[in-house]
Amino acid sequence: MPDKHLSTQFDSELSAVSNRVMELGGLVESQIHQAIYALSQFSIEVADQVIAIEARVNNMEVDIDRELSSIIARRQPTARDLRLLIAISKTTANLERVGDEAEKIARMVCSIIQSGSPRSLPALELRIAADLASGLLRKALDAFARLDTAAALVILKEDDLFDLEFNGFVRKLITYMMEDPRMISPSLDLLFLAKALERIGDHAKNIAEFIIYVVKGADIRHSSMEQIESVLK
Repeated sequence: MPDKHLSTQFDSELSAVSNRVMELGGLVESQIHQAIYALSQFSIEVADQVIAIEARVNNMEVDIDRELSSIIARRQPTARDLRLLIAISKTTANLERVGDEAEKIARMVCSIIQSGSPRSLPALELRIAADLASGLLRKALDAFARLDTAAALVILKEDDLFDLEFNGFVRKLITYMMEDPRMISPSLDLLFLAKALERIGDHAKNIAEFIIYVVKGADIRHSSMEQIESVLK
């Protein structure tokens, strides 16, 4: 009975910290959407809100890590439980970095607005990329909550498609710059924004990799898709 009691407590603690991670994920998702909305509406007020949220994101990361350290010290988990706690810590760190990217976007939006840059650049494509990036992040968090390796594999493949979209956007910006030198500066601003979105996609991919690490005990970072599929068989 005592063992069962301790196990129940441990499960409760895991559930509580996992819920905090999902809450953090929702917060950084909202940062992404607000940052892109600030660009589409040329709103410094909304951009400032994104920047202000970053302090809350940072505090949540610290709180979650503190709780994880406490759980590890008190419970001394092994095997899959330890892998799960490590993956939660790494996922939290990746979510904090997503918040950093959203903050960068918001700060660049403020810079673009204040410089009076032309509004004729392809911001629509950037919003599409933002939807793809936030969609990947949402799927990664949903898959992490279920420890769904099949969904994780789909996310890894979708990130490759997202990278193709990013490369297409870069080519379009290069065309703008070649056709009109006046577009060079604002195009470089949008390139900075697109790169931030690409990094958000990379963080979603990292979270998907952690799922496979927890379930299969295999570190599949830097592995080919064929190698990853082999691990999941």
